Amino acid sequence: MRASRLINILTTLQARGLVTATELSEENGVSLRTIYRDIDQLSLAGIPVYSERGPDGGYRLLDGYRVRLNGLSTKEAEALFLSGLPGPAADLGLGAVMASAEKKLAVALPEDLRKSASAMRSRFHLDTVAWFGEGEQPAHLEAITDAVWNHKVIRMRYQTWRKEKTIETQPLGLVLKGGAWYLVARSRDAMLNYRIARILDLIVTDETFEPPRDFDLAAHWGESTERLDAEMHPNVARVRLSKWGAQMLPYFNSGYANRRMEMGEPGPDGWREATVPTGSTRQAATEFLRLGPEIEVLEPQELREMVAEMAAKMVAIYSPVHSG
Repeated sequence: MRASRLINILTTLQARGLVTATELSEENGVSLRTIYRDIDQLSLAGIPVYSERGPDGGYRLLDGYRVRLNGLSTKEAEALFLSGLPGPAADLGLGAVMASAEKKLAVALPEDLRKSASAMRSRFHLDTVAWFGEGEQPAHLEAITDAVWNHKVIRMRYQTWRKEKTIETQPLGLVLKGGAWYLVARSRDAMLNYRIARILDLIVTDETFEPPRDFDLAAHWGESTERLDAEMHPNVARVRLSKWGAQMLPYFNSGYANRRMEMGEPGPDGWREATVPTGSTRQAATEFLRLGPEIEVLEPQELREMVAEMAAKMVAIYSPVHSG
């Protein structure tokens, strides 16, 4: 355990530069006293670790010191090869770089690990696009990638749902969601998300900026998508579902609605009640009508009446009199 922890501390320092004792303690699940002892042990072993004092201090390796990549387990080697996603890497302009890195890694690995890692890539494939959808190929993705890497301010003409806007912003990260690329950027001290396919024109300026040290891209994206989901589902409906309807509703619902849906036990007739988060009244009515006669809206009354109105209009359209 201690040897593994020492290696983890060493590779963390190499990857991240300055790291506090508290961060190392939390990452390795040990006390601060244990981290202090581990740092002393690394120093005694000849590893050039030195400390920087003060509120922004911590530990770092001597500039230029590098740890050789060895000691990989079979699972670690497999994970490294599996993480090289050819589609997204090519979108970012890194396809050739990724291929080159994988070749170098394969050469450095022992023969048994090399075979295991290659087998992993031959058996698993990640497709980020939803069924019946197409992945986007935004025109400005590579330029934005360069701006993110080099902390360059960008100016863009952006198409919102309502109008075009000219925006100057600081790009902090990229997210691939359901086959679409998004830019997370800081604009006037607010963290905002932009769909890159909606960027009409882009200028990468020579002006640079300092990214916020405490910014966590994954945490920001999780919080913003959860907030958007909640905004898109402000209402709740109470419905009755047949056996088939209860089976099919989760396929029609959003993930947010499914996580918060409450389904009761079947009654004597096999039908069961459920409460379901929904969007607007019209949107919910349209979604529920996809289940046809396998669902009955109980509440709210406004939604029940709209479903009845839409169903009546459909009957009128398809009635023999109307068709004739």
